[in-house]
Amino acid sequence: MSKRSSVAAANGAASNAAGDVTRPSQDKQKILLSSNAGRFSLVRALHLADFITELNGLCGISSIFASMRYCLGDPASHSNLWAALLFLPFGLFFDFLDGKVARWRKKSSMMGQELDSLADLISFGVAPAAVAFAIGMRTPVDHLCLAFFVLCGLTRLARFNVTVTAIPKDATGKAQYFEGTPIPTTLGLDALMGYWIAQGWILDALPGGVWCAGSALEVHPVVVLFVVHGCLMTSRTIHIPKP
Repeated sequence: MSKRSSVAAANGAASNAAGDVTRPSQDKQKILLSSNAGRFSLVRALHLADFITELNGLCGISSIFASMRYCLGDPASHSNLWAALLFLPFGLFFDFLDGKVARWRKKSSMMGQELDSLADLISFGVAPAAVAFAIGMRTPVDHLCLAFFVLCGLTRLARFNVTVTAIPKDATGKAQYFEGTPIPTTLGLDALMGYWIAQGWILDALPGGVWCAGSALEVHPVVVLFVVHGCLMTSRTIHIPKP
């Protein structure tokens, strides 16, 4: 979704009309990121919104670790699975908050835009795929489908960063729509997996069972949901108005 990208584009448009008010903060960041800017230049270059974006990434990483702990622990105990799912709405909270803080402080940057996309990929791409693996989508074909889903998220975010300046803007410089479904909509899949966990429909009891069991094509049909969602994220014909 990369709200920070929209903020950067909006601020860029506003800068042209208002004396480039964000230029000083951007120039300062470039100086601090240069090789001769002194110690801790990377940390000093980050804006407050960037630190909030890092919390989004932290939620995604924590979710992945929780999924791994479940795979290594007692399959009958679902506490780690619930933790893996619960971290992700907090990631969405920080994803919304960083954009609001960037607009409030009138500070945005290309680095913040890239941080936002990378954090979104972890929290709404890799982490949901890790939960899907943990609850039972573990065949080689399942892996290919989940990898396709993550790569679609990666491609969607990269496309957004490249095309955000070309998307029609409103009077404030904000992009009018999302091209393809935003990657945080994967929370719908997270909610569905949460329902399956609550019903005990995981591992050998996944809805739809397994097809071609024992063969090289063994697959859980529910993994198709991730494939479809990946296709929706990369669609160029789907335009979703921004709130």
